[in-house]
Amino acid sequence: MVQYTLAQAPEVILTVPGKDSAKARDKAMDQLMERMDAGELPTDLSEGFSSQQLIEVKEQPMSDTATSNEDAITEAVQLLSNLATLKLKVQESRTEALEVRKAVDILFTDNSVSEEEIARLKEGFKILKNFASANLRYLEAKAKAEQARAVLDRALNSPEK
Repeated sequence: MVQYTLAQAPEVILTVPGKDSAKARDKAMDQLMERMDAGELPTDLSEGFSSQQLIEVKEQPMSDTATSNEDAITEAVQLLSNLATLKLKVQESRTEALEVRKAVDILFTDNSVSEEEIARLKEGFKILKNFASANLRYLEAKAKAEQARAVLDRALNSPEK
């Protein structure tokens, strides 16, 4: 069986036996003409229509849908795992980064600063940079993980058949 539709009316499905061929398209055109004569066609084909303009409808196999659902679940779990890792990384470096941030204020005072304090600050800048980039990645991952959580919720709440 092969199915055809029209660009002007995609809800109209014409089903004919066999594979896509000129003969099958001709049979579909016969069905189309019958529907037009019966007034069942929701569109006007006053500009003419040929069998070559029929669009073959290909159904997606169920296994593809199941596979894409499984892929979505796998991706969702990976996103959530990534979020968990980033959350730990941010939590572990937050305290140290905040201490370095406080120390940065020393640069904006009129007090003198030793080379040792500057050296510690420069080391601290690496910690700040690492924390800030991890925090940004965490925030981005959190936004993506919201969708991942919804995918898992849908999968977990779907009724068993």
